Amino acid sequence: MMLRTCRALRSQAGSPSGDWQPLNFDASAFHHKTTSELARAFLVLRLCAWPPLVTHGLALQAWSQRLLGSRVSGALLRASMYGQFVAGETAEEVRGCVRQLQGLGLRPLLAVPIEEEPDSAAKTGESWYEDNLSAMLRCVELSRGLTETPGPTGNSFMQMRVTALTSIRLCKELTSWIRRPGSSSELSPERLAEAMDSGRSLQVSCLNAEQNRHLQASLSRLHRVAQHARARHVRLLVDAEYTFINPALSLLVATLAVRWNSPREGGPWVWNTYQAYLQDTHERLRHDAEAAHRAGLAFGVKLVRGAYLEKERMVARLQGTKDPTQPDYEATGRSYSQCLELMLNHVSHHGPMCHLMVASHNEESVHQATRRMWELGIPLDGPVCFGQLLGMCDHVSLALGQAGYAVYKSIPYGSLEEVIPYLIRRAQENRSVLQGARREQMLLSQELWRRLLGRSPRVSS
Repeated sequence: MMLRTCRALRSQAGSPSGDWQPLNFDASAFHHKTTSELARAFLVLRLCAWPPLVTHGLALQAWSQRLLGSRVSGALLRASMYGQFVAGETAEEVRGCVRQLQGLGLRPLLAVPIEEEPDSAAKTGESWYEDNLSAMLRCVELSRGLTETPGPTGNSFMQMRVTALTSIRLCKELTSWIRRPGSSSELSPERLAEAMDSGRSLQVSCLNAEQNRHLQASLSRLHRVAQHARARHVRLLVDAEYTFINPALSLLVATLAVRWNSPREGGPWVWNTYQAYLQDTHERLRHDAEAAHRAGLAFGVKLVRGAYLEKERMVARLQGTKDPTQPDYEATGRSYSQCLELMLNHVSHHGPMCHLMVASHNEESVHQATRRMWELGIPLDGPVCFGQLLGMCDHVSLALGQAGYAVYKSIPYGSLEEVIPYLIRRAQENRSVLQGARREQMLLSQELWRRLLGRSPRVSS
């Protein structure tokens, strides 16, 4: 069944050397899944598109544990959200999930489910950040061990969240200083990179003694992850976070880029994420791409629509500041299209020094990317790849993978206790993605009805 599905999808893709043809994102992608997997996917996506469940997810989880007990509540979660979106808890479970994906032409992008909780003293101290460092170093090892065939850049990928290694409070302080007119050059990426690489004590005048110590420790942690990733041939895709700390995050990512994205290192080893739903993204992306080119640095970009829309607008209202987001979904789509065009042109001109992940569940964006890649002569398995979430958008992922494009599935892993709060928060941040998965639900429904009625699958020739 799996082989038949793969051949069908390849026939839809057309020959890479011939005329460009749009891929068919239809229900044929689901033929390799069992009926129980289809039913679970349909149910979970329907539930995740229900706003009250997403909004009150953490409270409902606690209520379920009290009412049903941890064992029954955990079993229900494993059979639903956890089973749909998580690779597993042990390394062997993760490997099993990845082997299934690789059999379908897909590749892993591991994500450690870690995030800071500012109100929790246990999850903001230095020991917590050091534990997160250990978890990320283990993720580097696991990522390297998963991939037998080199990816589009010849290496494995994993996600990294900066605020798992440094505090949001420090990022706020740095952002406040960076945004001041004529801010000091003592916060330049070059200066921070020198201190990070040498391990020498760093003193920044806008920070107090404790904050300076935390900055030094944070730089050391970031450096150790990047150093280990480089040694193990794993590229780091830095997660996007909230705009109120974006300047600090951009500074820290630029610091890592100065050290690890130089031509002598064979970069880019550190990629930044750009969110198209922010009004200034196209200009920032253009500026950063040109700055990297002038500095002779490799440039890696993960392009997303964005996940924090409601929170960003709420913060802007509460603080009486300008809303940084695009006014509506259509404007966000236009922004994504413009950023995609900018980066694809940059890739076509700068080749191995510029890489792009088109991280999108939107079929129009994927069609745009594949068409422009063909027009610009960018190879299918070259410096441009695609990304979607595990458990979502399989009809797009499989069509791309079987057509020969490099496709990565973002894969969280870990225990139920670690991952479920992470998944609920990600669902809260990705409401528009989950509510926009109606076409995927329709395709899942079609395939379920086909099986229930005993009809033969229709495969386009």
